[in-house]
Amino acid sequence: MKSVAPTSELRKWYGHRADRFTEFRDRYRAELSETPAREGVAELCRVAEDSGLVLLTATKDLALSHAAVLSEVIIGE
Repeated sequence: MKSVAPTSELRKWYGHRADRFTEFRDRYRAELSETPAREGVAELCRVAEDSGLVLLTATKDLALSHAAVLSEVIIGE
C-alpha cells in the first residue's frame, strides 16, 4: 500500500543507518499521521482486526525497518 510507505526523501535520508533509526521512527510516525497515510493506516487496522494482516518487506534487518514502525502503529504501540 503505497500511501503508508515512507516518503522517498525520508528513505534516502535514513539509508538504513542504525544510528538514525530513532529519528527515522519519529519522522515516519509523523508521516503516518498525515493524509493520505492516515487513511491507509486506518484501512490496515480494519483488515488486521477483521482477518489478520501480514506485512512483507525485503529488508535485511526487520527491527530497523519501516515495517517494524508500521506494525507498531497498527497494533497501537
